[in-house]
Amino acid sequence: MQTLTIVLGEVWTNLTMWCFYAFIPCLLIDGVAILPAPQNLSVHSVNMKHLLTWSPVTVPGETVYYSVEYQGEYESLYTSHIWIPSGCCALTAGPECDVTDDITATVPYSLRVRATLGPQTSAWSTLKHPFNRNSTILTPPRMEVTRDGFHLVIELEDLGPHFEFLVAYWRREPGAKEHVKVVRSGGIPEHLETMEPGATYCVKVQTLVKAIGRHSDFSQAECVEVQGEALPLVLALCALAGFVLILVVVPLSIWKMGRLLQYSCCPVVVLPDTLKITNSPQKLISCRREEVDACATAVLSSEELFRAWI
Repeated sequence: MQTLTIVLGEVWTNLTMWCFYAFIPCLLIDGVAILPAPQNLSVHSVNMKHLLTWSPVTVPGETVYYSVEYQGEYESLYTSHIWIPSGCCALTAGPECDVTDDITATVPYSLRVRATLGPQTSAWSTLKHPFNRNSTILTPPRMEVTRDGFHLVIELEDLGPHFEFLVAYWRREPGAKEHVKVVRSGGIPEHLETMEPGATYCVKVQTLVKAIGRHSDFSQAECVEVQGEALPLVLALCALAGFVLILVVVPLSIWKMGRLLQYSCCPVVVLPDTLKITNSPQKLISCRREEVDACATAVLSSEELFRAWI
């Protein structure tokens, strides 16, 4: 009898535990977190690219998704119950979210993350300190310094619409003056200066972001050298060709223009031989009378012959 009581007690205990593990998740799904919340939230921001990261929630054999929401300064002060879903991270599988497009003003932003597994959700984890984009780390852009003939050319990395670049360049020699130029955007070759033969020119650059009123440090200087003999030879050849061209083309053009004006304003008219008068007018008149008399005599002779025939 005692043995039966012990067996029934163990069965009841097992049944109770089974019911607890079977039904307790159903009681916790609606509005109660059954997943651990993401931890260790932080924002890594370089050159105005803001990446929110956190420690992943691990469930063996399952894929956990995450949702990110944020509040700007206005929401935090006046509508603290309203959180805005991130445009890029509604349900993301990785433990990170690019919130660059969400952070559009230089004010503190609060960020929070929660995990989702099927119908189950975790509690929200909030960034410990609000993030302001003016704390971003600014670095100089990558640059390529080249020479195109005797032109000093630089091409800078395109970091986005917020960025301008301050370029400093100089001829490497004692007491050389440093020149400065502002480049409005990257990704396009920019001409800096026409270089002198046999000289070395150096360039360095820093990043400027007016939206947050900050700039990076200058980059390491990069230098290029120009060979010293080619330029005088090229200039001499160009000067000689130009001089010969002037000697030939200018006189020819003047002569051609003079001929053109002469034919246009004072043309020379040449009469054909049939219109030229070779004898005196008096002689022409006498010749003409003789021809008329001969013609009249011929006509009269013809009429007389015709009458005789009739």
